[in-house]
Amino acid sequence: MQFKDQTTNPSQTVLTEATAARAPKQTSDSGLLIVIYGQDIGRRVHVGTEPLIIGRSPQCEIPIDQESISRKHCQIRFHEGEFRVRDLESTNGTYVNDDLVEDEGRLRHGDQLKVGRTIMKFIVGDDIEVQYHEEVYRLMMTDGLTQLHNKRYFDEILDKEVARAKRYKRTFSLLMFDIDHFKHINDKFGHLAGDAILRQLGAVTLGRLRRNDVIARIGGEEFALITPEVSLEGAGELAGKINRLVRDTRFEFEGTRVEVTISVGVAEWQAHYEEPEDVFKAADEKLFEAKRTGRDRVCVSETGNDDGKMHAKRP
Repeated sequence: MQFKDQTTNPSQTVLTEATAARAPKQTSDSGLLIVIYGQDIGRRVHVGTEPLIIGRSPQCEIPIDQESISRKHCQIRFHEGEFRVRDLESTNGTYVNDDLVEDEGRLRHGDQLKVGRTIMKFIVGDDIEVQYHEEVYRLMMTDGLTQLHNKRYFDEILDKEVARAKRYKRTFSLLMFDIDHFKHINDKFGHLAGDAILRQLGAVTLGRLRRNDVIARIGGEEFALITPEVSLEGAGELAGKINRLVRDTRFEFEGTRVEVTISVGVAEWQAHYEEPEDVFKAADEKLFEAKRTGRDRVCVSETGNDDGKMHAKRP
């Protein structure tokens, strides 16, 4: 999912969904739903001309045992040459590409269907088996909720960046950040709101990075950013920009504003480091310091110091 920035005043960014290019009207009456986030990631369900109901009840054609899903949540049917999804008066609503389905809406190739805390991608066409295997391969590297890279991909890239730095004596920096008081957000607004905030945070940060930067969701509300060829000074400046960007962005869930800030820890690869874990630990320690000293701030290690000194600031 991509978002556009709409600026209502110079100090605030508002997230709105970008209009996606729609595929031409589909002609196939056979599709697949693939779970990309939630229980049973990678699970596939064939969708044909017979109506299917998704819900918590085991009597549903697509049962999903999850508290945020109603017993009969929504129905998918093939009607007049296209697939459609109808909400069955569910408690938490049915979403297609983050848009609430008021009554019934279209379900097209590439759409993401969100039911409770489960997200499924819909693919349709004559080559759905090939598309399915491509999607499963993509899931190995991608976080289904935020559509950023996942921890597995991050670890692979960090290993490669460390090997490059050691061989060619090049540098890179690592930023680690997470959402302040995320548990409070979940407790106050619910886990569905927490998921929405994570998706929005991924979208707003991704839009501010260079082509060679690698950002990943590596934990619940924790993210990491690898910046090749960037020194500690440049990484600190970038961390400050991201920190301010998040603070100035209007995050919302179902029309309710949710205040979001992040804490950021920054470290640069050092010549005396041996393993990827060394720079990871250094950035993680700075993140912990940023949280401990008040949150909503950046904590940057001091270049060349072996004593672990650091300084923290609120940009």
